[in-house]
Amino acid sequence: MQKKLEAFGRLLNIMDELREQCPWDRKQTFQTLRNLTIEETYELAEAILEEDMEGIREELGDLMLHMVFYAKIAEEQRAFDIADALNAICEKLIKRHPHIYGDVKVADDEEVKKNWEQLKLQEGKRSVLAGVPNSLPAMVKAYRMQEKTKQVGFEWENAGQVWEKVEEEMRELREVLDQPAAQEEREEEFGDVLFSLINYARFIGVDPETALERVNMKFKRRFEYIEIHAPRDLREMTLAEMDALWEQAKLDLKRPLA
Repeated sequence: MQKKLEAFGRLLNIMDELREQCPWDRKQTFQTLRNLTIEETYELAEAILEEDMEGIREELGDLMLHMVFYAKIAEEQRAFDIADALNAICEKLIKRHPHIYGDVKVADDEEVKKNWEQLKLQEGKRSVLAGVPNSLPAMVKAYRMQEKTKQVGFEWENAGQVWEKVEEEMRELREVLDQPAAQEEREEEFGDVLFSLINYARFIGVDPETALERVNMKFKRRFEYIEIHAPRDLREMTLAEMDALWEQAKLDLKRPLA
């Protein structure tokens, strides 16, 4: 524990020095750091998907720097400091874990999540969806909203029912596509299909954002293989020729490195 405290204290001291002495660090504000923080968060997410422990370690450090940076700016504005932020999350964790710090009994993690949402409502949250940021990527937001409404019983009973809903939404999309329709109507029906598929993914224990990103990464590796092994410019090749390289990529990229 002492080693961890010393490391955190060292970061706080460095942040103080940079804020005083470095022209770039002195210039930063909440607004200028925001996009950089989002970028660092995605870099951490990528390292996690790749199970790159060295990358995770590095990106965690980068994000920790950002958290300390925001707290330092707030301290300069006499709004709060890092201790206030840390104590606030500590108090929140204690309050929302009465099964650890109180006499509440829970059977499993699902009861923990239900209690969590109920406690948030008791704290003055107007809706169980209040904690879902509007700025989240749409797929992540859909998944989180479905998770949260589940905690108050707004949930299908089984995966079969959810799949029936997927098929229903697919039929409605096909009906719209088979007849003249406004672009907004097609977009809405397509969105319904995606939303129901995300719900189905949740029921079968699949994180749709992670699943899609893994496919993105796989597609990128295979297409880059085509670019590397193409005998001529891709624009001069036929789809059949590129597809043959795609099939070869599927084989070669599965082989272990020698």
